[in-house]
Amino acid sequence: MLKIKELRGPAWLTAAALTASLTGCSKAVVLNPAGDIAAQQGNLVVTATLLMLIIIIPVIILTLLFAWKYRQSNTEAHYDPEWHHSTTLELVIWSVPLMIIIALGAITWISTHKLDPYRPLDRVSASKPLSTDVKPLEVQVVAMDWKWLFFIPEKGIATVNELAAPVDRPIHFKLTATSTMNAFYVPDLAGMIYAMPGMQTELNAVINKTGVFHGLASHYSGAGFSGMTFKFHGLSDEEFEQWVAKAKSEGKALNRDTYLNLVKPSERNPVERFATVDEGLYDKVLNRCVEEGKMCMHHMMAIDAAGGEAYLKAVGMNLPQDVCTVQNADRVVAFLDQRDGSAASAQQ
Repeated sequence: MLKIKELRGPAWLTAAALTASLTGCSKAVVLNPAGDIAAQQGNLVVTATLLMLIIIIPVIILTLLFAWKYRQSNTEAHYDPEWHHSTTLELVIWSVPLMIIIALGAITWISTHKLDPYRPLDRVSASKPLSTDVKPLEVQVVAMDWKWLFFIPEKGIATVNELAAPVDRPIHFKLTATSTMNAFYVPDLAGMIYAMPGMQTELNAVINKTGVFHGLASHYSGAGFSGMTFKFHGLSDEEFEQWVAKAKSEGKALNRDTYLNLVKPSERNPVERFATVDEGLYDKVLNRCVEEGKMCMHHMMAIDAAGGEAYLKAVGMNLPQDVCTVQNADRVVAFLDQRDGSAASAQQ
């Protein structure tokens, strides 16, 4: 039989090694990120932890103190079996946790609104306010199986599994997905945000340091989930323009056919760059109508909002019951475009 003393040394070493491995990252990215939004979220974690430790640490100390003071061998400790109540003690026991809960609630409520991912930024960093003439960089994100597609409309380019942005310039992300609900996460940039098929979520963030940062899908989404990562580059303005120029010079065209080939499930895709992007391609991805002849969701919802089949018949479009077939889609879309054009002309 092994003796406890023989295991004590190695056991402590093993415990220390396990603790170090469970810290996740030696850089402690969550508590020391490169972006202001992520930094504010990290500060919120630290503040909430310290507030809770106000109770936890005294409880641990008192537990050890009482166990030591009232040990069996201490015959001098005062023992009062008739004691049952202390108003002062009750006030301390209930008032301190109550104040901590109130403080945590207030901090959480304020931070929930201040760090709302849909809320435009009001500062670049803690020491640098946001200039009113700075336009956010819009990035359209598509989560695929199992890769990331990024559109940068301002530059007319797109990339797969690589993204770059200028330092200290706000970034406005618009996110959707092709098939599976996913989660976009760059720990150095901001918190996780979902990406869902047929829906668009938004995230406002900023990167404050140059460097190469890790991006990933933070939620399981199938067989290729572990390889669904990308590199996020924080660059100076000059370096960002060089990165864009490289994409334009080396990339190919991203059109409907290229996209339909790209959207097929694949794992651990290399970085790809596209010098040009078909106009409105992201909107078609969002509305799930990239395929030829397929009705877009916003057109379908417009028909439903106007009364569905009854509305179509009232305006002279006597289509079959299933108006969403490939055969009928072009006709419905053409009618809706004509109707929207007429409405716009009437308003003018």
